[in-house]
Amino acid sequence: MSRQHWSSKTGVILAVAGSAIGLGNFLRFPGQVVNNGGGAFLIPYFVALLLLGLPLMWIEWTIGRFGGGFGHSTAPGMFHNLADKRRFIKYFGVIGIFGPIVIFTYYTYIESWLLAYSLFAATGRYNACTDHQSMGAFLNAYRGLARNEHFQGIGTAYVFFILTFAANLWIIAYGIKGGIERVCRYAMPALFVIAIVLMIRVFTLGTPDPAHPENNVLAGMGFLWNPDWTKLWNAQAWQAFANGEGFSMERLALLGTALNGKVWLAAAGQIFFTLSVGIGVILTYASYLSRRDDVALSGLTSASANETAEVILGGSIVIPAAVAFFGATATLQSSSSIFDLGFKTMPLVLQKSGFGNLLGLLWFGLLFLAGITSSLSLAQPAIAFLEDEFNLSRREAVTVFGVVTFLLCQMAIFGLGAGVVDELDFWGGTFCLVLFGAVETILFGWVFGMDRAWTELHAGSDIRIPGIYRWIIRYVTPAFLIVILAVYLIQDGIPLLLLRNVKPENTLAILMTRIVLLLLFALLACMVWIAWRRKEAGNSKEAP
Repeated sequence: MSRQHWSSKTGVILAVAGSAIGLGNFLRFPGQVVNNGGGAFLIPYFVALLLLGLPLMWIEWTIGRFGGGFGHSTAPGMFHNLADKRRFIKYFGVIGIFGPIVIFTYYTYIESWLLAYSLFAATGRYNACTDHQSMGAFLNAYRGLARNEHFQGIGTAYVFFILTFAANLWIIAYGIKGGIERVCRYAMPALFVIAIVLMIRVFTLGTPDPAHPENNVLAGMGFLWNPDWTKLWNAQAWQAFANGEGFSMERLALLGTALNGKVWLAAAGQIFFTLSVGIGVILTYASYLSRRDDVALSGLTSASANETAEVILGGSIVIPAAVAFFGATATLQSSSSIFDLGFKTMPLVLQKSGFGNLLGLLWFGLLFLAGITSSLSLAQPAIAFLEDEFNLSRREAVTVFGVVTFLLCQMAIFGLGAGVVDELDFWGGTFCLVLFGAVETILFGWVFGMDRAWTELHAGSDIRIPGIYRWIIRYVTPAFLIVILAVYLIQDGIPLLLLRNVKPENTLAILMTRIVLLLLFALLACMVWIAWRRKEAGNSKEAP
């Protein structure tokens, strides 16, 4: 079976940018800024970008192209060759298939809300909702978490989920060039145009309420770009840490508080999420490049497009608009989740901005385009694994993937109120990202070797990466990742594992979700084992 390929360098850059530019740029990023000290959040954010995001991005582009040269488009085969065919290494690559599948199961459902809300905005379905409470009630009823005059069950949401899920599979079935690349070629320019139109409209809002002149767009930009340094540093906690002696978990917790580890962890997590690193998607996309195709400049270009969409456009739409209409304090109070700003605050703002229905359509249309280009990328690693290692045709692989993920999606749809989506997001969208990123970095810089890695990274390169990144990739990035993983497990992971924050009535749903995820991981590991046994058997038959 001949391997697929991109039609051009522009095509792969747009596809990788499409994978990275998603709901994280326009929903998650503003929410993280609001919930983590405003402008103070950008300090650790840019530190994490330079020391974590860019190195991992180059690592994944390089490993992907390298593995593609051996006929592998997913992490197990790539890691196998990267580690000189050590037997156990390929099983770490299972994370690079498992993570995207888990994210796909809830991401597609959330994506379907955006398709529905695009229609609701165009038709004025939620126009009667005039405050955060009523807009929240509308959203909850749509998702089947309540009943009111708008929705009597989850039926409407389920129809839009079917439509969104089918659209994803239909596009993916046309392959890399005919499906994913073609969609991204149109979706990415359209996304940027819509975002710029919305940003211009926000900048022309001025001071919407003369009675509160302090609430204006400039105040919103100031909230975004003026750091409050006290959000990053706690002098009392540092003094308490300095006065202590010896090593203890309590003293380590004090250090995390002194440095406000929550903000630093949130920034690092956002970089992972926004650049699509640590997922396995970039590995798969880069595997369809040829040996002499550039990865250094291409990777930097796609990352730059993503950061433009997130910091410049994403940050300049939601936060200034929310502050202009509701003030900084009300914005903080109304953003307890990433959905609050996007599904509650922004529709209210746009209703009051003139041409509210049209602007609402543009807003949710923008989010849907961002969502679908990302969900397409999440499907590709599993499909590529079935194609490469089990010789399935494209249609056969998409069918298998579709059946399995459709069943898995039901957990997110019907378990939303029980916290199942949060559980899936922890394992697929947080823990696996950091763990997989750490494995990649250690394999690349230490097992493969930094000399070979640096040479491979620059093969066919259109730019020369600054030499300091040799040191960063080998030492700083893996240390950064290990610290993040350790601190996260201590602060959030252990309580989550022990179900400390789970309501008693939701315990069974969370335990069942974990059992399903364990079975999925075990199934993928078994499939890797079977694939390599078949390869070894085939090689032994060919040997004289």
